[in-house]
Order: sequence, then C-alpha cells, then structure tokens
Amino acid sequence: MATMSSRDFNQDVGGAKRAALSEPVFITDRGTPTHVLMNFETFLRLTGDGQSIVDLLAMPEDMPLAPARLDIA
Repeated sequence: MATMSSRDFNQDVGGAKRAALSEPVFITDRGTPTHVLMNFETFLRLTGDGQSIVDLLAMPEDMPLAPARLDIA
C-alpha cells in the first residue's frame, strides 16, 4: 500500500487520487498513519454499500399490507 505524508498530500492531491485508484493510500502525520484515501468502489465494497441490517429488513413503503386474520374458535 502506498504511503504519503500529509505535507506531500497537500502538495499533490491529484497524485494521491491517482494512486488511490489502484490501492489505498495511507496519509501520515509525523510518521503516524492518520487517514486512508481509497476509491469509492473499494469503500462501497468494504462497507456493504451503506445499508444496515435494519435497512435490509425494512418493508418497502409501497408494499400493501395484507388484512389481518382473526382465527377465533
């Protein structure tokens, strides 16, 4: 993975973006990694496109509700 100091990043944002197309780029501050730059497709793959389990289980708003059945004996 590529590594770039925050100073180098500030001076060459375009280069960092080009590098992030092929691999994540670690941005360091005084030698310590502080940020990661990656392309959006990689981000979506890692985060599961942003949907939570609640989103995945939610009933669509346009889905009609079936009438309730009352089976009383």
